[in-house]
Amino acid sequence: MRGNSSRRRFGQASPQVVTFSEGDRVEAIALLISGVVRVYKIGETGREITLYRFGNGSSCILTANAILSHKTFPAVATVERDAEAVMIPADVFRDWVKRHDLWREFVFDLLSQRLSTVMAVIDEVAFQRMDRRVASFLLERAKRQNPLRITHQEIAAELGSSREVISRLLEDFVSDGSIRSGRGTVEVLDFESLESRSLV
Repeated sequence: MRGNSSRRRFGQASPQVVTFSEGDRVEAIALLISGVVRVYKIGETGREITLYRFGNGSSCILTANAILSHKTFPAVATVERDAEAVMIPADVFRDWVKRHDLWREFVFDLLSQRLSTVMAVIDEVAFQRMDRRVASFLLERAKRQNPLRITHQEIAAELGSSREVISRLLEDFVSDGSIRSGRGTVEVLDFESLESRSLV
């Protein structure tokens, strides 16, 4: 399987590097060698909600779908951590998927993984209270890094809410001693209390 694939590096910047915007034509699909890419939607009010992330050894199912269906990219993709990727041109990718079982399986595996993630996002947004979602989000992140280096706006973007709502809920968590909130940081102080808030 030979094609005109190439390597490309994506450096993280501030604001984060946008690899695709909604409505972009997709000329190639990226197979990530390193780094992390976030894929999200922006609503009419400017609110963001994360659909999924992908990293080393993976790719973006929305990119694959846009190529195979000859449609534009339906979301926004940004580099969160410096990334390097193998870029496969759209026509080569379509040919490989058509002719090789391995590439068809790759696309179906991507679809299965991302569908599960997006269904979980829909369940959270539609059926779970925001305070519970914020508590669960903080607990999950704090297990990897505590204090978290994150702003209220970034939490809002992750959860599809507004900064004002998130700030109010974090103030509640500060009041009951569950967390400490500073400029660009949130520290979990009482994991058990936050755990109980995530289950209510």
